[in-house]
Amino acid sequence: MTRILISGGHGQLGQALTQQATHLHLISLGHQELDVTQRACLERALDRHQADIVINAAAYTAVDNAETDVERAYRVNAIAPGLMASVCAERGIQMLHLSTDYVFDGLAAQPYAEDAPTNPISVYGHSKREGEQAVLRALPSALILRTSRVFSPFGNNFLTRLLTLAQERSELSLVDDQTSGPTYAPHLARIVLQLAERLLASSSDTGSLPLTGIVHFSGLPCISWYGFAQEIIGQAVKLGLLGTAPTLTPIPASHYPTPARRPAQSGLQQDRVDALLGKDTIERDWRKGIEHSLLFLQKTR
Repeated sequence: MTRILISGGHGQLGQALTQQATHLHLISLGHQELDVTQRACLERALDRHQADIVINAAAYTAVDNAETDVERAYRVNAIAPGLMASVCAERGIQMLHLSTDYVFDGLAAQPYAEDAPTNPISVYGHSKREGEQAVLRALPSALILRTSRVFSPFGNNFLTRLLTLAQERSELSLVDDQTSGPTYAPHLARIVLQLAERLLASSSDTGSLPLTGIVHFSGLPCISWYGFAQEIIGQAVKLGLLGTAPTLTPIPASHYPTPARRPAQSGLQQDRVDALLGKDTIERDWRKGIEHSLLFLQKTR
């Protein structure tokens, strides 16, 4: 049975992977069990668990905090992935590394292809781009999977924060000039597992081209924060999770200044993942993800 070690295993993606990987041997480690910034910890974990592949979902994701917590952001997002890739390379272990749409500046009129030039505009984006580069330097056979706006009913994400605010306030202002694809964590988990298995198969098949480099996957259609919020609130009211809907007001990003700049348009072209896995087999409608998330929250109230 394929053995997969997941770093950052207690986050949204880690939980979704654990729920879906019933046909695989999954070793899911959170930051308390695996300090990804320490080479010795990585070596011990890989030697102990004898994984066939590592999925690195560990990341510093506090985009605004990263502007001042620069050292920590770079240690987790840039240095640690390179260390992990190096340890994997020494042991002949494959690696799939999660990255972000924030490696782009958002100035393009169309969604970004995998080979589009990167130009991050925040510390978080810079640190994630350096992490990508460090992984591919240390382990050229690794696969980088970029995604965006991951959400689920678990943890601290836009959907869970919005529902809390909607219960506390009668009016909410949402940015309407920053667009990308919200990604439901279980949809992402399915893609990660399929790509991980493909990556292992390609590395063992000497007659095929290796699966390496960068792949994009995110939810569709691309939407602004305001549009995303409209759908969440609308569905929550219909399900009775909210008694009444707060008034939602669209605003430009300039009216909601944050420490970190965000791309205005960071949609991801997904032709490569479609070709690899089959476009018609891929689930990425974030509206379905909202429905599933809210139904789960309704059951656990």
